[in-house]
Amino acid sequence: MSRFKTLIVIVGLMCTAADSMRFDLTSGGTKCISEDIKTNAMSVGKYSVINPNEGFPLPDTHKITAQVSSPYGNNYHTGDHIESGNFAFTAAEEGDYTACFWAPQHKPPLTVTIDFDWRTGVAAKDWSKVAKKGQVEVMELELKKLYDTVTSIHEEMFYLREREEEMQELNRATNSKMATFSFLSLLVCLSVAGLQLWHLKTFFERKKLL
Repeated sequence: MSRFKTLIVIVGLMCTAADSMRFDLTSGGTKCISEDIKTNAMSVGKYSVINPNEGFPLPDTHKITAQVSSPYGNNYHTGDHIESGNFAFTAAEEGDYTACFWAPQHKPPLTVTIDFDWRTGVAAKDWSKVAKKGQVEVMELELKKLYDTVTSIHEEMFYLREREEEMQELNRATNSKMATFSFLSLLVCLSVAGLQLWHLKTFFERKKLL
């Protein structure tokens, strides 16, 4: 079972480490993309508008506004009326970071196509620069990649364990509250039944039916 969990974590890391996509944005519309990032994790991203007329300057109607913000609303990147941009930061907060893009209003409506690449954790590191700067051998570079990947998996496993403990504590608290609520409901029902029996007995005695 532990090996199976480890495999799930590895697959999850491979799937969420990089988020590269291309999407369409209608003029006057907004597109937001979120990424769950842990504290102290590195994150880098870049985006660019696809020029509909290659070889010519990008029209002002296709320039966009972009903003990257943290779970608590802190801005990490802002770009206004631009055709491309990039950002890089180390997460100070844990949770869903959001990248939003706005296209200017235009009549008739038009569609803006955006290339967006967002990487976090191990995938956010530029390994080519690491190799060039340190002049390390290929094997050493691969070992460093492997070490960082294992470290990320280790941290992710601890994170999942903490979340599991929180869920178990929540379940215990919920079960305790439900047991208390059930006991109180039973007590109220028995009290109401007793009052009804007493009322009926009193009524029949008053009418001299008993």
